[in-house]
Amino acid sequence: MAVLGLLGAALVGCGTQAAETPAPNAKASVTESPAAAGTPSPRPSAAAPGPKPARVPAAPPTMAPGPGGLTPVYTHRAKGTEKVVALTFDADMTADQGPRAADGEHFDNPELIATLRRLKVDATVFMTGRWAEEYPDQAKSIGGDPRFEIANHSYSHYAFASPCYGLPTVPGPDMASDVQRAFDSFRDAGAVNVVPYFRFPGGCYDDAALRALAPAGVTAVQWDVVSGDAFAKDADAVAEQVLDGVKPGSLVVMHCTRSAAPVTERAIRRIVPELRARGYRFVKVSELMSR
Repeated sequence: MAVLGLLGAALVGCGTQAAETPAPNAKASVTESPAAAGTPSPRPSAAAPGPKPARVPAAPPTMAPGPGGLTPVYTHRAKGTEKVVALTFDADMTADQGPRAADGEHFDNPELIATLRRLKVDATVFMTGRWAEEYPDQAKSIGGDPRFEIANHSYSHYAFASPCYGLPTVPGPDMASDVQRAFDSFRDAGAVNVVPYFRFPGGCYDDAALRALAPAGVTAVQWDVVSGDAFAKDADAVAEQVLDGVKPGSLVVMHCTRSAAPVTERAIRRIVPELRARGYRFVKVSELMSR
């Protein structure tokens, strides 16, 4: 029961806005290969046309480090009135929850992913490395679908600042390696669409954590709209909270964990058509950050 309490606190923490350390003058930047930037390719001969060269996709945008090399933090698209919104889903599983999964608890939510595909919604899944190890086929499927991208939610889902809803804390010297271990788990599962973004478990961080993560080269991504789906039982209440909070450029935090967020899929079935009726388009975090 104590472990369940920790998970509940952590998921509730994912729905509260942590105190944010700004990164002044941090700007998103895109690195492109010559092909992606539009460098013309040699014209094939008329006698042997051959296939066209594949277009090399641009690298995902990232933000410049903050003062003193601190890891930058992104919460939403602050400028512009274009009606775009990023739905993000935390696939949470802590390092010590393997026995619970073995006993039949479901930390995944394949029905939610299927609904996002059916509704043609682009989204970003912030996945823990332990989740990818438990569900490698799903991690590979999500990470191979061009509608989705996988971002890093740590390996362990332990806290990167304390106190953080009772979560165990990752020691400062181990923070960057915990993030790297999650990336390794995605690679081992065969995920392809992996972006260099990181979300703090529980949303908890401080300057020490931002400094410790600098070697990982990630952009930390938080949110400006809390869905309230963690342990919720009323899908309409979750939907209304999202619909009331979204504005142009918003970034919404939700969950992809059946046992801890059981009504998220039903809420999505209402959220998506209503936002589309208002003129919104759904984008991944990488697209939101590049706009």
